[in-house]
Order: sequence, then structure tokens, then C-alpha cells
Amino acid sequence: MMRILTLFSLVVSVDAFAPKTTYDVRSAASFRTRSAQKLYMAADDDKKKVVVIGNGMVGQRLMENLLKIDTDKKCTISTFCEEPRAAYNRVKLTSYFDTRDASDLSMTGAFDDKGKTAWYDENNVEIFLNDKVVSVDTESKTVTGKSGKVVPYDVAVMATGSFPFVPPIPGKQRPGVFVYRTIEDLEAMLAYAKENNVKSAAVIGGGLLGLEAAKAVKEMGVESHIIEFAPILMCRQIDEGGHNALVGTIEEMGLKVHCNARTESFVGTDGTTDNDSMAPVSALRFGNEDWDDLPVQMVVVSCGIKPRDELARDAGIEIGERGGVVVNEQLQTSAKDIYAIGEIALYNNFIYGLIAPGYDMAGVAAKVIGNDLLGYPIDSEETPAFTGADLSTKLKLLGCDVASFGVNQPKPDDEDVNELVWNDPIDRVYRKLIFNKEGTKLRGGILVGDASDYATLHKLAVGEDQELPASPATLLAPPSARGGAPVEETVSSDPTSLVCSCNDVTRGAIASVVQELGVEGATMSAVKKCSQAGTGCGGCEPQVKKILAEELEKLGGKLSNSLCEHFDYSRPELMALVSSDADPSSVDTFDKILAKHGHGDGCEICKPAVASMLASLVNKVIVDDGLAELQDTNDRSLANMQRGGTYSVVPRVPGGELMPDQLIAMGEVAKKYNLYTKVTGAQRVDLFGAARHELPDIWEELGNAGLESGHAYGKALRTVKSCVGSTWCRYGVQDSVSFAVEVENRYKGIRSPHKMKSAVSGCTRECAEAQSKDFGMIATEHGYNLYLGGNGGTNPVHGLLFATDIDEATVLKYLDRYIMYYILTADRLERTAVWQAKLSTASGGGPIEHLKEVIIEDKLGICDELDRRMQYLVDTYHDEWAEVVKDPARRAKFKQFANTDETIAKEDMLEFVDMRGQERPADWPKDGQPQTNWRAPDTDIFAKSQKSWVKVGKVSDFHPNVGTPILVGDTQLAVFNNVNRGEWYVTQNMCPHKQAFVLSQGIIGDHAGQPKVACPLHKKTFSLEDGKEIGDGDLKIITFPVNVVGDDVMVELPAEPELDAILGTNGLRVVKSDCIDIAGDAIKVPSHGAKALGNVLDAGEKLVSESIKKTTTALRATQSNATSTEE
Repeated sequence: MMRILTLFSLVVSVDAFAPKTTYDVRSAASFRTRSAQKLYMAADDDKKKVVVIGNGMVGQRLMENLLKIDTDKKCTISTFCEEPRAAYNRVKLTSYFDTRDASDLSMTGAFDDKGKTAWYDENNVEIFLNDKVVSVDTESKTVTGKSGKVVPYDVAVMATGSFPFVPPIPGKQRPGVFVYRTIEDLEAMLAYAKENNVKSAAVIGGGLLGLEAAKAVKEMGVESHIIEFAPILMCRQIDEGGHNALVGTIEEMGLKVHCNARTESFVGTDGTTDNDSMAPVSALRFGNEDWDDLPVQMVVVSCGIKPRDELARDAGIEIGERGGVVVNEQLQTSAKDIYAIGEIALYNNFIYGLIAPGYDMAGVAAKVIGNDLLGYPIDSEETPAFTGADLSTKLKLLGCDVASFGVNQPKPDDEDVNELVWNDPIDRVYRKLIFNKEGTKLRGGILVGDASDYATLHKLAVGEDQELPASPATLLAPPSARGGAPVEETVSSDPTSLVCSCNDVTRGAIASVVQELGVEGATMSAVKKCSQAGTGCGGCEPQVKKILAEELEKLGGKLSNSLCEHFDYSRPELMALVSSDADPSSVDTFDKILAKHGHGDGCEICKPAVASMLASLVNKVIVDDGLAELQDTNDRSLANMQRGGTYSVVPRVPGGELMPDQLIAMGEVAKKYNLYTKVTGAQRVDLFGAARHELPDIWEELGNAGLESGHAYGKALRTVKSCVGSTWCRYGVQDSVSFAVEVENRYKGIRSPHKMKSAVSGCTRECAEAQSKDFGMIATEHGYNLYLGGNGGTNPVHGLLFATDIDEATVLKYLDRYIMYYILTADRLERTAVWQAKLSTASGGGPIEHLKEVIIEDKLGICDELDRRMQYLVDTYHDEWAEVVKDPARRAKFKQFANTDETIAKEDMLEFVDMRGQERPADWPKDGQPQTNWRAPDTDIFAKSQKSWVKVGKVSDFHPNVGTPILVGDTQLAVFNNVNRGEWYVTQNMCPHKQAFVLSQGIIGDHAGQPKVACPLHKKTFSLEDGKEIGDGDLKIITFPVNVVGDDVMVELPAEPELDAILGTNGLRVVKSDCIDIAGDAIKVPSHGAKALGNVLDAGEKLVSESIKKTTTALRATQSNATSTEE
């Protein structure tokens, strides 16, 4: 072992060849860091200190504004954040269900594992997460956190916001009673609903927050009851007419509304109604006469907010009679050098609970602090002041437009009022416009159901000197009633018109950003980021998108929905061109389609998309030349690539029905190849940890037991889940297993834009969960009910009922057409639920009406084509595993290295641990930790090495337009034969991101004419010419010269010991000996690479040579960024 350490220290030590000194890189780096910190702190002593108490949306905006003002870096900023992550968009909290990724709500970029983003370090802002401020000492001017941290301030800004108001209802302490305010609240609700099988929930409060909470509950798949004390919903924004229209829309979605509700108590499962019992909530009890208890298993309280002013109160700062920190127009409190902004600030005896006024306050406070504390002059002659805010709002609540603006509910004694009302109970559109007595001025209004002209009406009401049309009544009718279908929201051409009220962004500001970014750079995300428009409540996003499209058109560009840079068509458009081509033979390969409809070489986006189209139209074996190079990560290997580059194998189990001999065969295969075995959530068995070159042997042994490919690797039908149905279950009314087997065998292997799942339940008890599948069948006494467009995942959606009591033949006929219609018209990677939601009819019907017109009534006249295309796919089905097993040429494509029969065991590339008697990979280190983001030096690491041309194989050994791995010494390289360009490339086979030996399995293509390869694990792309990462990253791979001499492929390489010292498999093996062991039973599995270790030791001894001494500097740089895996 000492010999190992000594030799490896020769490779990685900075002064490996200096015999007189030992130099500890880490100690030196630590010393430099400490010294830098001391210098930084000394420099900071001369700066003013601003402490922001609260890191919500408004506090974050204040810091951003102050940083823009403080161009000379005169101050340091510290902020305390009570939550476990930095500022995020609380206004869009419900959208958390879309991805369950908190980073999508972040105000400053992706969160790291500590809840922080890079923005804080980049701007030298100190943030204390999970640290609530517990006291402010106005005398010593210090702020103390719960952690005990004491931070001095020159100016402190209170931005603590508010907390949900919970009425003193008996039973509010019970499990199952929640508030709706943070991501943690949502996660707690989700967990409780799942653990307790919650079917019905009540939301207390029918205001803005209450309706958002009701939407959150609905998206959990739980029946939602909205409980409102007032006679109407949203009583601050709309009137009774607006309420009626809104309720009609809400109840149509399946929610229940209860107004005038006097909630008396939350009843427990033990029947108690007191404040002591901790029995879970089971019902709401009302004080209304003749109202029965409402059975619910969860309650969400969203009755409004209360300012979090306790900190100011304890500090002796003036508080309003009903709460809130009293501020003047400059947002200054009664305490010197302390400001308050956002929902905590009480200005003119009013708390502003919307984000736009909060941002206005942040802007004013930043300017005042910049002037008074830092000495930056104010641009305008007037002192910045907050004098109130426009409380106009436009929202989409539960799918319904709701807007109010200006004076929308005049006081009873207001005589300067003339009202015009539009009330359409059929389409549920309500509009009230309030004019002055003479009808010459629009004062305000309420819009429910159609607010597409909100921007125009809002400007007329709140703008100065806005002239009305000759007849004010022409403004009343909703745009949807003026010309039939609803129109897109109008966008003013006036550069000064306000688009984003949250961030005070005008049309002109957005246009300037588009012009600055240019045609290539002006994407929707870039424009939002640079202008801040659309980053608040999100209500203005459609306007921003329209402005972007208009401004791009002025610049000679257009807002693109193209598949990628190689095709100027979306996936549905390209599919239509290919599927309707009069000469199918002219579009039956990727190269032909690219030549006819695209340009360039293709990429990791368009190649798999076109591969899916060809599989749906031509249906040939996808591992053959011409198709293999198009396949994404998993399809190319007919198995799912897992961490470290191993694969999982999932045999098909139609309907979940499995023979004992097949179970035994799977067990024997798992034992033989040392595979981790797990039952999936879809009634199948998953075998993890196979090496790629082992796959054909595994498939052959499984095939001998009658098992086929389960297509778990493809965007295709995965499974048709079933309960046992009438064959065994005493409740079953149909043979769900037999029907599930028939359905799965009919549609198996069919490629689609995204994966598809199905299920058949034998009765309405729904044990197979058919309603959560892309298509699902529930048995009835008379046949089956067919549901379409459901899915699980990050944003679960229930399928919609399409047909009832239909027989099996009719189910299959409808499914043939539905699936093929989806294949032909859906976008790339678009699930059926998302695709289906976009469908509508000319008469205004929804998705199901549209599908009935297409599938049953044949209004498009395409049913015959759909039937024919589906039958062709059924008739041409082939088991892809069997096609490889029986064909030596296809089987040869799975050889580990093209130039040798030698193999490297998976354990020699990635450490495995024993977990509960099975082996699994050790946990991947997080990005930025050792063994991630491996970096080669900027210069040529082998520049001074003596090189020679090495034959690595024949041209025929390397298939066209794909990568092929080779082994030289202990180093894995990837050879790419780019036939389309007539070029060859050789690179390291290890992707530097996670040190996995997988690059040869990546898709090659080009970016702006530059050849590239996309890593199959995380799609990081690298130039095949210079190895640099393409895009925002700064990783790099090493490339090598390659030449073809006759039929021989030659690569210019340094001596094997030098090559192995940098890129050797053993030296780059990912090891995580301290891997997290939740169950406490993980045992480190030793490497199988004793022979490889010996080779490396011998190579290490050879390294002490003259040529290595010449490259010492480069070796140091590389190896310090590689791994110290053997230390």
C-alpha cells in the first residue's frame, strides 16, 4: 500500500521531482484563502454596512437596486433569510407543481445543495440561510440572528413580509391543517395528502391567496372546497356579477364554492372540536343554520396576511394600531437608519399586499440609502418618495381571467359614477366599466372571463389625459364577442406604456433589450432576465412574448418554434412534411430528410426526434447503420444508461402477468451478472448494473425464457398495468388482465413523441390507477370507460373521460386513432396530457370534444389513414433485443472496445457498495467536489511528449457517424467516424463532468458548422476539433490527431505510460468511500482491478523519465484537478 501511495504522490504532487521539499497544496491554498479573507475584511471595515432583514422578493429587489447604484462599491450588504433557500418567486408558488424544482422559482438562478445561488458570491452579498433575526439593537446598531450571529449595520432594512393569518378556529392545531405560504408548506401538504390518502380538502379563504391555494390542492389530485366568510369571492377586487361568472368557471373545473360560510370548528377523527386534541382533522363544522358537517381530510388556511412586525415592536419602533411598521414617504421608520419595505410597511395607514408596490418601495428605499448613506446624488430634482400605488391587478385564477383596475368599487357617496355592465352567463364573461357622470373618463372596471383588453382599458383609466372613443359603450363588449374567438391581448405600440406593473417595465424598455440582444440572442428567457418583465406575477408574459415577436420582426428575425438550428420547422410541421411526402422513399432516412428540409449535420435534438418519426413511419431495426447514429442515450443501447455508464434491463411483462420460469430466469441472470434487482412501480422487474458489452448475452438468456424487450429505454409504450380483475377479485366485473395483455401486445414497441403508459382496472375501485395514465380503461358492467391524456410525474394529470361502456374492440379502434393522431401532431418530448390540453374545436369545445370529432366523427377525414398507419406498426413489430441476439453484425456493435477483446470490468470504472445484499454504485459526488468537472490544462498536455502513430483498427471497425471506444494501455479513447463530413476525430472517452467513460455513446452533429459530440449522460456538448465545451460551460476534453492510411485508422499518441498517467481508467475511477448510507448497511466492494493497479504501478515507475520531467508542470495542473482516488 505504501508503494501505491508513493507512486501516486509522484504523479499528483506539485513538486514531485524536487527532492528537497514537500509542498502541501491544500495548506497553501487554505493560507491564501485566509489571507484574502483578512484583507477583504480589512477593506470592508472602511465600507458602509447595509443589513437587509428578510430575503424575500422585495428584500432581494432592494439589494439589486442598491448594487446598481453603488458603482464604487462603497457598501457591503448582508441579508438574513429565515427559509432554507434564498429568494424565490412566492407569487408563482403554485407553479412549483410543474417541475417540483425550487430553482425554477428562484430570483437569482439555480440553487445549490445549501439553498444558495451563485448570485450572492458574484455580487459579494453575504447571506445567512436558515437564520431568523431575533433582535435589533437600535442603540448599538446591531442585528442578531437565531444562530447567535451579530452583524453591525449603518443602515438596516426590514423586509420581513407577512405571515398567514389563521383565525382562532377551534381545532387549528390538528394534523392536516396547513397554511399556504412557502415551498415547505407545499411539500408538507403533498406529503400529508399522500401518506393519509386525502381525498377531499377545504381551503379557508376565497381571496387571491385562497384561490391560489385551491388551485394547489386541485393539482394534488384532491377534491377542493373553497370556504369563504363573505357573500362573494375576491370581495376586494370584484362584485357580485364578477363573482357569479368566476364561480361558474371554478365549479365547472370540479371545485366546490361555499360562500357566507361561518366555520365554527375543525372536527377531529375522534369527534372533538376543542383546541387540545391532536386527532387528525376529519370535517368542518359550520355555525350556519341547517349546514351539515363537510367531510375533509385536510384544511388549508389562506384568510389573508398579517405583517411580521414583532421584531420592530420589540425594538421600540413605532407600530400601527392594527399592525405594520409605520413609515414615511422615504420608507424610513421611527428609528434612525432603519427602513421598512413590502408587506411589513404601513404607509398612510395602509398595508400593500401586492408585489408591484413592494418593488416600488424597494426602488425608493435604495435611492434614499444611496444618497443619504453612500453619497450618490439623486438624478431627479424631487426626493424619491413612495406615495401609494396602483392596486390594479390582472390574474389568471384557476384558468379564468380576473382583472380589476382604477376605481372598481366606488363608495356609496361617490356621485360621479356611470356604470356599464356586460353579463354573459352562458360564456361566463362579466365586465363592469365605471365612467364619470359625463361619460368622458373611464375611472375603473372589473373584468372576469375575458380580460384580453386589460392593458388598453387600464391605461385609459389610470393614464393622464386619455381620450375615450366617441361612444364609451364600444369598450364594454369583450374582444371574444366582437369577432368570434377570443383574441390575443392587445399590446400598445406606445414605448412609454407599462407592460409589467410588478417591475415597472415599459414597452420601450423591452424593445431596447431585444435590440441589444439581437436576433440570435433575443430569446424569451433572455428578454425576461435582462428586462425583468414577466419575472413577477407572470401575468404579463403573453404581452412580453408578443412584443418580442414584433421587435424581432423589425430586426428581420422571428420568434422561432424550430426543432433546432438544423430544421426551420417544429416537430409537428416536420412530421407533416415527411408523412405526407408523395415519394416516401425520398424521406426514409435522416440524411434524406436533412437534405430535403434542413441543413448542417444535425445534433442531439433533431436526430432523436427524426429517429422517432422514422420509427413511427418506417419501423426498421434502430441499431442498424443509418439509424443507430440518430438514437438518444438509451435507444442506441436498447437499455437505460445509469450512473457511471452501466445499464439497466427491463423485460416486458404484458399486463404484469409473469410465468414462474420467467421469474427464475431473471433471478439466474441477475445472479450471473451481479445485477441489482428491483420491482418497478409498473409491475415489472428492473435489473441494474449491466455493462454494455454484456447486454446481448443477457438478452439471449432472457429471450430463452420467452422474455422480450420492455422498451423501458424508449419514448414508446412502456407498460399496461392491470389489477387481477374478474379472474380472481371478488369485485372485478371484467377480465382486466387479459385485456391489458392484449392492449400491451398490440402497442408494444411503437415509438411516440414521449413515453406512454396505460392501465386497465377491473372495476371502479381503480386499483390499476388507469386515470393517471396516457390512456386507461376502467371496467363497468357493460364494457369499459376510456380515459385519455393522464400522466403521473412531476405534474400529475387525471385523464379525461372519452367514452363510456364500450366493448374491447371499440376501445382498440379508438386507441389506434388516438395514439397515431398523437404521434403525427404532438411536439417533441410532449406528453399526451400537454398535447391534449392544447386541442380545441372551432365552436369553442375543449380537448375531448376535439378528439371525438377526429376519432369518432372523422370530421378531418383522416380516420382511414390513422387506422392504416397503426396497423402497419402492429404488423411490423419486432423484438429489438432478439434482432441483435440473432445477428452477429448487430451483436458486434456491443463489443466493449473495437481494437481488442480485452474488457474492463464496471467495478474498475466506478466503485460499488453492498446495500442490503445487493451491489449498487457509490453516490456520485456533487458538482464542484473532487471527481467532478475534471479539467485538462489549457495548453497541450502532451506537447513535449514523444509521439508515434498507433494503428487502432480498420475503417470497417468504426461504424459511420457514431463513436466507437478503443483501449490503449489503460486508457479509453473514443473514435468518431463522421462520414457526412469525411472527417475522423479521436478524443478521451471520459466525460469530464462526472468522470464516466461514455463519450463514445454520444450523438455527433454540429453547432454553427463546428463538429461536436453530446455526452449521453447530461448532454454537455464538446467540440470535436479543439475539445472545448460548447455553450456556457468551461470544461474541455483532450483530442488527438487521427489519419486514415489505406484501410488503417492511425492515431498520434504519446507513450502508453504518459497517456495512462493522465487518462488511465484506474486513475480516473470514481470512488466515494464515504458514500451516504441511509440504512447503515452499505459495505464497500473492492475493485476487480488488481491487474490494472499493477499496470499503473509499473507505469508510475516508468514516469520518472526525462520526457516526463519536461511535462511536469502540465501533469501537475491536470492531476490536481483529477482525483486522488488511491490516497
